[in-house]
Amino acid sequence: MIKFPRRKFLHLAASTAALSIAQGIAGAQTYPSRPVRIVVGFPAGIAPDVTTRLVAQSLSERLGQQVIVDNRPGAGSNIAAEAVVRATPDGYTLLAVTVANTINSTVYEKLSFDLIRDIAPVAGTFRSPQVLAVTPAFPAKTLPEFIAYAKANPRKVNFASDGSGSSPHVVGELFKAMAGVDLVHIPYRGSYVPDLLSGQVQAAFSAIATLIPYIKSGQLRALAVTTAARSGALPDVPSVGEFVPGFDAYLWHAIGAPKDTPPQIVDRLNIEINAVLSSPNMKVRLASLGGEPMIMTPTQFKAFIGDEIEKWSKVVKFAGIKVE
Repeated sequence: MIKFPRRKFLHLAASTAALSIAQGIAGAQTYPSRPVRIVVGFPAGIAPDVTTRLVAQSLSERLGQQVIVDNRPGAGSNIAAEAVVRATPDGYTLLAVTVANTINSTVYEKLSFDLIRDIAPVAGTFRSPQVLAVTPAFPAKTLPEFIAYAKANPRKVNFASDGSGSSPHVVGELFKAMAGVDLVHIPYRGSYVPDLLSGQVQAAFSAIATLIPYIKSGQLRALAVTTAARSGALPDVPSVGEFVPGFDAYLWHAIGAPKDTPPQIVDRLNIEINAVLSSPNMKVRLASLGGEPMIMTPTQFKAFIGDEIEKWSKVVKFAGIKVE
């Protein structure tokens, strides 16, 4: 075995580290030199896919390289997250992060990755309230009436969701806990909207974009949006927070990267994404989906993720939510 004098070894180690840093800086300065891929953990046409494609289109123009959306649905978006965690941290493979990822941190007990540790926060993109909607035949016409009816009829009111551990499910569980009502959760593998419209299920906490056509046509009644303040998409609909103090729950989408992605690349992406979100045209397009831009620095986004994981962890544990 070859033995190096300690001083020579330290010199070689320092030289190697310096070379690595120099190469990282050089790579960041020429970034991007080829197409960038954003992996989405949901099928095409679902809200995270739609907002990611909107951002990707404008981001392509600003970066001067194609930004490709790669749909890899499955396991509540964990398949996509794992693919990005294992990718080379060079800024060319990104993750469409959503509130589902923060819920999954608790719902799934044996994930092969840790969201905080393994995904570098890049930028927020979109946030929107959900809306609590019921069928027109439901006795309650307002949220206070809904709460009173549910209290008078425990476990007689049901609400649909996209499945156990989904965002609509945990928001419903948060509502149950904070409003003091006992609703029955009905999980669906596909769309629950047909059964909601027909009255097979009575209520749902859903993305505004999903239900707003039916609300405006009178096929469903919106009782409240799931935030502390009202939504511009449904300005006449009160917020849950107006009647249940402290209640505030958003759907949100964002962009992350593998850990160890050079800070220069993360900062460049953050600046460009925030510029995309600040354009009047993008604000209009996101408003049509029931939401607004979620502009953050990487540091702010990291703190936000930590807060969301803590928030939904409490709900998941309190409700005893398990993945089916």
